[in-house]
Amino acid sequence: MKKYIINKWWVLGIVALTVLSCNKDFLDRKPLDALSTANPLASTNELRLYVNQFYNILPGQPTVVGGAGIAFNDAGTDNLIFSSVNTRLTGQSALSNATSISEDTTIRSLNYFIANYKNAKGDGTLINQYLGEVRFFRAMCYFNMVKKYGDVTWVNKVLPDDPAVMQVPRDPRPLVIDSVLADLDVAAQLLPVASSSVSMRLHKDVALAFKSRVALYEGTWQKYHKAKGDAFYTSGITDAKIQNYLEQARDAALSVMNGGRWRIYNTAKPLQDYSDLFITYDLSSNPEALLWRKYNTNDNIGQSISKYTSTDGADMGIVLSLVDDYLTQDGKPFLGTVRNNAQKIYGTEFASSIRDPRLSQTVCVPGQPLRPVNIQVPAYPPIDQTGFSRSTTGFPLHKYLEYASAAAVSDDYKSMAPAIEFRYAEILLNYAEAMAELGGDQSLIANALKPLRDRVGMPVIDFTREYNTDANYPFRNLTPVLQAVRRERRVELACEGFRVDDILRWAAADILLAGKRPLGALFVGSDMATQDVPGGFYNGSLYYDTAPAGKSVNLYLTGAQGDATRYIDPYKNVLPGGYLFNTNRDYLLPIQQRMLQLTGNKWIQNPGW
Repeated sequence: MKKYIINKWWVLGIVALTVLSCNKDFLDRKPLDALSTANPLASTNELRLYVNQFYNILPGQPTVVGGAGIAFNDAGTDNLIFSSVNTRLTGQSALSNATSISEDTTIRSLNYFIANYKNAKGDGTLINQYLGEVRFFRAMCYFNMVKKYGDVTWVNKVLPDDPAVMQVPRDPRPLVIDSVLADLDVAAQLLPVASSSVSMRLHKDVALAFKSRVALYEGTWQKYHKAKGDAFYTSGITDAKIQNYLEQARDAALSVMNGGRWRIYNTAKPLQDYSDLFITYDLSSNPEALLWRKYNTNDNIGQSISKYTSTDGADMGIVLSLVDDYLTQDGKPFLGTVRNNAQKIYGTEFASSIRDPRLSQTVCVPGQPLRPVNIQVPAYPPIDQTGFSRSTTGFPLHKYLEYASAAAVSDDYKSMAPAIEFRYAEILLNYAEAMAELGGDQSLIANALKPLRDRVGMPVIDFTREYNTDANYPFRNLTPVLQAVRRERRVELACEGFRVDDILRWAAADILLAGKRPLGALFVGSDMATQDVPGGFYNGSLYYDTAPAGKSVNLYLTGAQGDATRYIDPYKNVLPGGYLFNTNRDYLLPIQQRMLQLTGNKWIQNPGW
């Protein structure tokens, strides 16, 4: 019975949030009426049912190819691409495409709870728990708004139905972030302590984990945008304030670490444990999963990742930059002769015998299971296919693939791979990065990340050995410690939806996106090119550079005919100049014109728009 209830409250949340939501703009709301009586939220049961709706704020897994969801949210970065471009990250957004702010209705509903929860009679511990959950979700809504729009107006009560109350300026983002962190401090005090995720509800360590995420984001956002002197940091913010955010990130993560309730999932199977984490249907007893969303197709709650990735294509692909960032098995950068030789035979560069085993558990490797009945990943990727059967880069995604489930690979909404909202690995990474930014003890940083390396049989971090000074490496000018921490974060959290936020908070779009085109596997110079002949693996259907008469070009490569090495270049035709990310504009989204008018033009447009 418990399992049934847990699954159903996600559905209840969707229904309730739909009922409460509309597409009107910020603060443009009539007061919420009574739920059922003149004394709303009168019992702990009413509190629970009301709060359940907000769990839908947490991200889920994608239901369509190219759709939003944890597994696909890196798309458009230097980690993952679809055949269609991400208009924001490629600099192709327009002011006319600005959307209404979506978090405002939810915030009003959360404030309504805070104004009325004292009506409830019953167990005080439960009442405090639900209040803690609401404070957590209000923090999440505001953090999401700050990431998108920067300064916003902080509202912590239900406002009257009066247009005049809307005509107020935006609050500086530090005020909003400080309020978010304060909400999370309250949540951490009110929420119960838990040592497993069996309840599938928020608990103290989730609040602390989220606090570490928020504080790290804001500390690094302000630090790196201030260093560049752009329009996106808060004018007048002090280095002491930035340091305080980083200290809060460090301390919140350390509180979870010192609690001893969580650890990295490791059953001494270095070639399997990492990938298993993302396809285990029930993580209730998993020591790494602090909070996760369960899918159960018996209750008609499913998603669709495996249907698409089981084609070995999914109309997407891992980017060469990410593949190259995984270290060699002996903990060195993947460079020079080792890299050149490995790329000559497709699939060799993924081999766990020469690379960090997280790579072969993220990218499809020839011979890996692909679908039931002994169907394996083929020797070469489906770059000659169309639709969601095609791999855009030649590096198909294998992470999240439920290859043993006939149902999951056969139809939409049949996948049950969990949506992990918070896991212990992120806490270790947040701690390590905050420590690195603060110039902390290098041995503590290395020791914090050791469990991640231990799980996959990689050597402990050696900042000198791993330092990549190659002229083409984008972070070659960082200190060895910061570079190593960022690399570890990238490979551990690959395709879990963190990369966009990381690029933006590091103010790194100029070196990672602007003017860059994402590349794929080596084609000319590898054995893949020899298959492009009649009767070969690709059956003569791939044409590049100049297509035969009556045929279309369906494979673009770097360089020109005759070059000894040419990589798959998916956007060569659509983005010949690379991503057009405007570093003076695209770090924040535009504000819809109607929103500016509703505030009596007290809100001003974001820079560059």
